[in-house]
Amino acid sequence: MMGDGLMPGQQKVDTSAESVVVVDDHNVILGAVPRIEMRAQALCHRATYIFVFNSLGQLYVQQRTQSKDIYPGYYDPATGGVVTAGESYDQAARRELAEELGISNVVITPHFHFFFHSSNCQVWGRVYSCYYDGPVSLQAEEVAAVVLESPREVLANQHQRNYTPDSLMALERLVHLLGC
Repeated sequence: MMGDGLMPGQQKVDTSAESVVVVDDHNVILGAVPRIEMRAQALCHRATYIFVFNSLGQLYVQQRTQSKDIYPGYYDPATGGVVTAGESYDQAARRELAEELGISNVVITPHFHFFFHSSNCQVWGRVYSCYYDGPVSLQAEEVAAVVLESPREVLANQHQRNYTPDSLMALERLVHLLGC
């Protein structure tokens, strides 16, 4: 751990000031705007969804902090976040994995893109998975806790626990694809 309480690869981020890639309904880049503007106007943007499995097939499910700008306090079966200006999906996936859980130097497998739309969110996501059995270091600003659940447990519990709906959509498709 470094002197500021962060693991190597982790960064403190003022997320409201992030410049987020915005796209059209076909995932074509239109430009970049501050994150706060993207959320206020529910602009279509890009994000990464990394499903982190342990060797038992369980997911590291994050409980989001109450300060998150969307779905505060919800459980998220995917690690990830917005793609910032100048980043590719792959770069954002590696950055988010290091920031949120302190995980680096693992093989991240890309699977598919998907579109999610709700009244307050439009996002083109890219789904990844990886395997990891080591310790995690939570980003205090974004991750309150982590629980381990199998994909089937997450999907079976979706009416008893608040999970992020975009990640649930991605997980359902990933489970179908991988048969896990």
